[in-house]
Amino acid sequence: MNINPLVPELYVADFDRSLAFYRDMLDFQIMYMRAEERFAFLEREGAQLMIEQSTDPARIWAAAELAHPYGRGINLQIRVRNVDALHQSLAAASISFFVALEDKWYRRDEELVGNRQFVIQDPDGYLLRFYGDLGARPVMRA
Repeated sequence: MNINPLVPELYVADFDRSLAFYRDMLDFQIMYMRAEERFAFLEREGAQLMIEQSTDPARIWAAAELAHPYGRGINLQIRVRNVDALHQSLAAASISFFVALEDKWYRRDEELVGNRQFVIQDPDGYLLRFYGDLGARPVMRA
């Protein structure tokens, strides 16, 4: 198993609910799990994350008390092969969109890079930005 150099670990309030959301709604695969510790390592198309509902208060590594939404100030960008299909399946499941499906171009030095993207919140309030790559084009100067 290949583990990425950076893998976010997200504290969750209800492990079973979060696991079902990531696995069933977002098609993440369980790479391994420690059910007794309420922990799972998940992957989708190379994007990896961990979820945990701590069973030991002494082992919660948080700088402050956890309060909903847990993910204040962070959004995780996740590239997928077919952003439209994922968007359609989530819309069919009545998932609310934090940011609607859009085509957005971002300047990177002297070029624009495009994302077809949308943002949802997971059950604990973490923002998840799913995107497909639209390519690049030069910045047009006036």
